[in-house]
Amino acid sequence: MKSLLSIFILFLLLSAETLQAQQQYTVDGQTYTLNTEIEGPLTLLWNTLNGEYRYFSKKDNDIVELKNTKQGGDYKEEYKETLKQQTSDVVISTENVKLILPSLHDFFVQYNKKKDPNFNEEKKSIDLQFRLGAFAGISNSIYSENPTNALQPVAGIDFEIMDAIKLKRHSVVLRFKQTFESSDYKYTASQLSLNYRFKFIKTPKFDAFVNCKFAALTFSKREITYVLESNPPTVITENSSGSDFSAPVTFGIGADYKVGNGYITFNYNDIVGLSVESNDEFPVDFTLGYKFNL
Repeated sequence: MKSLLSIFILFLLLSAETLQAQQQYTVDGQTYTLNTEIEGPLTLLWNTLNGEYRYFSKKDNDIVELKNTKQGGDYKEEYKETLKQQTSDVVISTENVKLILPSLHDFFVQYNKKKDPNFNEEKKSIDLQFRLGAFAGISNSIYSENPTNALQPVAGIDFEIMDAIKLKRHSVVLRFKQTFESSDYKYTASQLSLNYRFKFIKTPKFDAFVNCKFAALTFSKREITYVLESNPPTVITENSSGSDFSAPVTFGIGADYKVGNGYITFNYNDIVGLSVESNDEFPVDFTLGYKFNL
């Protein structure tokens, strides 16, 4: 429990550092929260806004957006003319520059080195990003007894951490999930788990992923009712509770769809488990929620 809590606190501290790396800028009357990719005589700013990558160039106190609008089936490549005007004080070509982050990164570095011989590029090895969200859904708790295969309401919180540079398709999720008792099954569980996600589809607007739960701390409580054969028969009710730390290695799938500053997220959880026993019922564990970027 202490180790999981320590990881969670570390995530929060790293989140605070990430927030400090972003700043708000006003461009043409609109205020944007932007990341700094390259900082120097010519500064490259960017972010994903409404599911679209947007790039901005800052020179002195002037900030302009780098645009590439489509007209009549062809791209106008206005960003090349914008960069040509901003870099007219040195000899550098914009002909081969593409409106994607790696190409813009290289161009801005080239210009800054020509403009300032003392310019040194600070290459980022990681760019940690964080998402926090809540979810709710239903489950038939197949990794418990559940003799009537009853459906139970569930709810919880996800805290996700990812690296936007080297590990774009990977993330780690700290999840708290509460299972509530139903009228047919008097079972409750509070679970704190660590999960790994691989995003086999990743776009600015949509992600699809496989989720692997590899460590879990569970507190559960169950009410058992049975009939004692006597004359007359006697109904007996017993309560049992306990905790368990395990490595269940269960797999599920999910998807995130970008809406505003966050994502609508859908999960089909714990479809199959490699090191945990199920009650052999068909898994029903669906959750729907919303998470936002920190």
